[in-house]
Amino acid sequence: MKIAIGADHGGYEMKESIRKILEQRDVEVEDLGCYNTDSVDYPDYAIDVARKITERAADDGMLVCTTGIGMTMAANKIAGVRAALCVSPDMAKMARVHNNANVLVFGAKTTPYDLVEPIIDAWLANSFESGGRHERRVAKINALD
Repeated sequence: MKIAIGADHGGYEMKESIRKILEQRDVEVEDLGCYNTDSVDYPDYAIDVARKITERAADDGMLVCTTGIGMTMAANKIAGVRAALCVSPDMAKMARVHNNANVLVFGAKTTPYDLVEPIIDAWLANSFESGGRHERRVAKINALD
């Protein structure tokens, strides 16, 4: 599995933690920046990660900004991306199982640091329940692209 990650300056430190957690789980990581706490524009990183998903250069993506809201909004503008802002392991599980989310978003000031690792583990441990009502609903979302 390959995961593309990105963050703005507000999410830089959490992104570094996420990268280490993923590497500990033998996940291939492509870090698309940013690489320090100098001010940058979050849409640039959201778009870069989202395009890795749509180009099939990565299986999933993970993004971090201060609240997670901006990254989620920007990533979801790219057709084929279903980014989910998750602040609990249960949200990460449901985003995968019910919504077939392919980008997990964190808020550096809204996601408790002690939940980052359990959120990642829930994300990695679950996959989409294809068929039935969930597939029908995701198809309706995809039709908006």
